[in-house]
Amino acid sequence: MQRRLDPQVAEAYQACQAFTRRRATNFYIAFSALPRHKRQAIYAAYAYAGTVDDAVDDAGTQEERAAALNQAHDLLHAAYNGGAAEPSWLTMGLADAIERYDIPRDHFEELVLGMEHDLTYTRYETWADLEQYCYRAASVIGLICICIFGYDRSHTQRAISSAVAMGKALQITNIMRDVKEDAERGRIYLAQEDLDLHGLSDEDILGNVYGEPFRNLMADYAQRAYAFYREGDRLIPLLDGPRSRACCNGLQGVYRMILDAIVEREYDVYSQRVSPSKVGRVVRMLELWLMGAMPNVARIG
Repeated sequence: MQRRLDPQVAEAYQACQAFTRRRATNFYIAFSALPRHKRQAIYAAYAYAGTVDDAVDDAGTQEERAAALNQAHDLLHAAYNGGAAEPSWLTMGLADAIERYDIPRDHFEELVLGMEHDLTYTRYETWADLEQYCYRAASVIGLICICIFGYDRSHTQRAISSAVAMGKALQITNIMRDVKEDAERGRIYLAQEDLDLHGLSDEDILGNVYGEPFRNLMADYAQRAYAFYREGDRLIPLLDGPRSRACCNGLQGVYRMILDAIVEREYDVYSQRVSPSKVGRVVRMLELWLMGAMPNVARIG
């Protein structure tokens, strides 16, 4: 039986849920498959990640963005050390989720490090550099999620490696979809060595140059992403309960749907943003929930 929540903590969780609903439809819908107590904790973890990410992106000067990161560290310290003098809804929700599911602090610290990279790096020299960024920006969220979902502890290493791979798959999909938007902010998340390999320059990416070299580069990234999705599929049967499996399968499936759409458009992410319709996403999510809930599912359909 789940313990009764303090009314203030319950209100904090409601605020975390509202934040997730406003900011990320795909995540919000996928998480809604979870039992209430797991759903509350996931919303709190996501609200922390999203709040920090928004602060770093939206704060004007470099100094203001650095201050936002310092506040993120302070909030995390408060959540792991008995709360702040004046606890916020985010601190209370996150602290309760951390205590309830024993989430290692290192996961959140890595997440903040990934956001810190966005303050100082607008380029990534090698694929290895970019892969490390993907780990910090997304894989650690997968590790936080499996703490909350629960998983078969007799296959701990496989669960961890598959969660890491799934996070990388989602982040690479984001990078491919957002090439144009990132370029508008002066950022290129395609590794410099990969640009060189395909005869592309920073100016080509910043100028939205679409042609065969760009398509070939994106095709390489799609192959890498699909490989990570296949590795991530191995996580789903290890998760505790049909609702956790359904949630995970739904989330990765919708992102794979975005990647499929990018491929079908021959990697043209410049003419318009690749975004499947809301109705299409919801219908697909329901299909994926049902498939994911099956105890022996190994991959999405």
